Amino acid sequence: MEKKTDRRIRKTKTQLRAGLAKLMQTKSLKEITVKELVEEVDINRSTFYLHYTDIYQMLESIETELQEEIKAIIENHPAGSYYEKSFPFIEEIFEVLAANREICNALLGPNGDMAFVHRIEEIISRHSLHVLSATCKISLKDIKYAYAFCLTGCVGMVKTWLNAQDETTSAKEMAELTYHLIMNALKDIAAHSPSDS
Repeated sequence: MEKKTDRRIRKTKTQLRAGLAKLMQTKSLKEITVKELVEEVDINRSTFYLHYTDIYQMLESIETELQEEIKAIIENHPAGSYYEKSFPFIEEIFEVLAANREICNALLGPNGDMAFVHRIEEIISRHSLHVLSATCKISLKDIKYAYAFCLTGCVGMVKTWLNAQDETTSAKEMAELTYHLIMNALKDIAAHSPSDS
């Protein structure tokens, strides 16, 4: 009975998450009401309050779950050779984005939560910069600039991928493209950067 209950809870939360993502495409969070959300997904208001206190707490809960998933991926990929071990790391990030496509698209959109996006960027940046500084023969200054360039490009790619209505590119394909673009950028920087600075 407990498994059935858990499945029902997951289904309800998935419906609410999809409804919130849809509403966030056209409205800011402060304009979205619980009444509007439950009507969107055809769920009783009392059911919403079984899981969340309000819309803000719901979004915070969703963001915390996503953040924990990203942190778990990082913990599973400790510092090693960036060139050898970065692809699985990037692929797993894209798998999380694919599994949460609608809400991630909403969070990155004009009505999204840029503070959350910056938190995720910071978590990934800390890990990536640590690995890059340990494995690349590039000055720390150049690594920071190269990484900022790659990160901004990657965010743009992710937004385009998540927003495409007829997108058929898989998470693995996106990870491969991202990996090759990052590696090429780093190799080009390394070729033009003094290794002893």
